[in-house]
Amino acid sequence: PPAQCEDVAAAERRQPADPHLLQHPVVIGRSHNVGKPMAMMLLAANATVTVCHSATRDLAAHTREADLVVAAVGRRNILTRDMVKPGAVIIDIGMNRVPDGEPGAGKLCGDVDFDGVREVASWITPVPGGVGPMTRAMLLVNTLEAAEAATIG
Repeated sequence: PPAQCEDVAAAERRQPADPHLLQHPVVIGRSHNVGKPMAMMLLAANATVTVCHSATRDLAAHTREADLVVAAVGRRNILTRDMVKPGAVIIDIGMNRVPDGEPGAGKLCGDVDFDGVREVASWITPVPGGVGPMTRAMLLVNTLEAAEAATIG
């Protein structure tokens, strides 16, 4: 799977998945790099997954029911506080920039309104500093494995 999905999977391999999180996860994003592989990984863990995207009608109706939301659509603030079920876990894989003319212009941000959502979520990844460091770590692991495979065979 793509590196971002491997990040989450690497973290989850260290401990069993909370069955509560697998009851109703929502993945916002349908890309071949993140959204679809993440949905497939959740399905492999016996979750019943809802896949949404930037054109999903009434996105909030889906996310308000979710125990886990993975945001990977590439649209700043697509997930806001009013769209999150209290106690949900939020994984923000988005990478965007604050537009010119707004406070913090040019600053890296995710798909989730971090300041608002953190007040209702039980756990949330920040951007930057959330899945990014795991992405780099997994890229190094994959590079090392490829180098070892090349020297062995």
